[in-house]
Amino acid sequence: MAVDELQAIIQRCQILEEADFKGEDFNLFLVAGQKCLEDGYAAQLLEVIQNEKNKVIIKNMGWNLISPLVRCIFMYKQEDDKREHCLRILDQLAQLCNPKELFLGLLEQIEQTSGEQVCQTVMLLLQPLQTVLLKLQNKKAYSVGLSLAMIMNQLTPLPVPYTKQQIQEDKLGLCRCCNAVVDFAKPFVNEVVKNMEKSSEYNDMELKEELIKFCMKALKYPLLTAQLEQLEGIEEHPFRHFATEIIDILWNIGELIPLVFVHHKDKTPHWENQEFADIERKNSADSLACLSYLMFVQHFGVECFPVVFSPSYLLLCNMTHIEVLLKRTEESVLSKGLDLFESCLLRMEDNSLLHHYLEFRDFINVPQDLVKIMTLCPMEHMRKKSLNILQLFIDKFDTEGKYTLFRCLLKTSNHAGVEGYIIKNIKDQIHLALTKEYDNIWFTGHHLISLLDLVLSLPEGAESDLLQNSDRIMASLNLLRYLVIKDCESDNQTGVWTTLGKIEQNFLKPLRVGLNMSKAHYEAEIKNKKENRKEAHSSNTVCSVTVSGEKMPAMTTGMQLQVLHSALFTFDLIESVLARVEELIEVKTKAVMDENS
Repeated sequence: MAVDELQAIIQRCQILEEADFKGEDFNLFLVAGQKCLEDGYAAQLLEVIQNEKNKVIIKNMGWNLISPLVRCIFMYKQEDDKREHCLRILDQLAQLCNPKELFLGLLEQIEQTSGEQVCQTVMLLLQPLQTVLLKLQNKKAYSVGLSLAMIMNQLTPLPVPYTKQQIQEDKLGLCRCCNAVVDFAKPFVNEVVKNMEKSSEYNDMELKEELIKFCMKALKYPLLTAQLEQLEGIEEHPFRHFATEIIDILWNIGELIPLVFVHHKDKTPHWENQEFADIERKNSADSLACLSYLMFVQHFGVECFPVVFSPSYLLLCNMTHIEVLLKRTEESVLSKGLDLFESCLLRMEDNSLLHHYLEFRDFINVPQDLVKIMTLCPMEHMRKKSLNILQLFIDKFDTEGKYTLFRCLLKTSNHAGVEGYIIKNIKDQIHLALTKEYDNIWFTGHHLISLLDLVLSLPEGAESDLLQNSDRIMASLNLLRYLVIKDCESDNQTGVWTTLGKIEQNFLKPLRVGLNMSKAHYEAEIKNKKENRKEAHSSNTVCSVTVSGEKMPAMTTGMQLQVLHSALFTFDLIESVLARVEELIEVKTKAVMDENS
């Protein structure tokens, strides 16, 4: 019988000195103890462990029982008495065993768990692990750090619940586990806080550094990808609670404000291996970006925040974080970047952001990232939000800033729709310059002429793809039409009349030639398709079309004809505006000549 075998080993070891325990004794104790657990004799094993006479034996050998004990706990149902006995054994082992040995045994058990049992195992072992760590005298900070790192590494592969239903179900227990880990860390946070209160020159930084590492990991996972908006029907959102706890830890150990305002590159440790250094830098950047989102969008810890910084300075501090978030493709992360950017911009007055800020790399990179989202993101609501935020960003700059930003985006966007949108913005700024009393040197005179050189041109002259560039061309023609109508040749505030010859040479004439060529080509295509359809005696003939190297869904001849007619309609639209512009130029030029004659 398993209990008899255990009693025999116990009696043999009771007469031995602690130093005389051999490897064989450890193995026999483990086998007998494991058999007791597996055969359902947990209550008898508990009696053996609680017996004061066996204290030395349990201190040295008890940690070996952790693995079979955890297996049995998961094997029994919640209400089973045997499970309760196993839990009491675990508690006794935490009190009686050699802290160093038990610490390694508990960590090994956490490391070996995987899949659906990860959160259950971690939550089961957190209390005994905390008890053991509080007993450790040597390398305590290292052991706390190792424990937290091991736990977070085990949790990280698990999917983060995102929808309301997933959060409520908490299928794998991640929501509960994350908050349990924070409770596990609290005694060590309190220890750091007490030591800081005792001395203003608190030098024992090891434990503090381990807690910072834990918070940084928690910010990257699960908080970076978690849904953190308040959800109706969930009284206490588990990830919002977790975020509050992480912010509180950072505040209590005096690291919240420094982390918010220190550039992430300064916070990364030195690594000999460049690959490790790059990974660490990226992880740190993700974590700090999430921290900024929590503070400036969700307002966690906002009561700790000093109200002394200007909105433009806060934008400057956050642009690095915004760039990090906008480069990601996951909706949960990308939306945080857009929200953070929008939040920073809404704090500012229009026209208050000085053009000097565009000397910072992030202020050029971020709008380019917005353009990529506007044009490439598969989610329509994200594309629309990006467009709105780009306009908000434009509105905040002073006149010179707007001018510089327009030039940059026209050169870098490589998208006709975006270029058309920027040209419309240029038109709006010219309108303000012509209708307001004060001088605006950036959207009149020689500065504007330089900008018009970019706007009123065709990328490849008459050979340009007019259909692909139609948005830009229409915006350019509308701008030119506005300039010709609004700015009299006698005033010439914009300088458009001075440079009219260049505009005709570089834009209007090539456009006219390109239109004629394109219309002739598409009309010929339509004629060919109609003839081919007659020969095939059916409009349902299917063909394949390749665009940018990708095969598009098959199109019938009828569908192809519809596309070709749509293209012709676009050319007719461009041609009508072009004719109107040419007519206006001719009328105004003739009127001036008549006045002078």
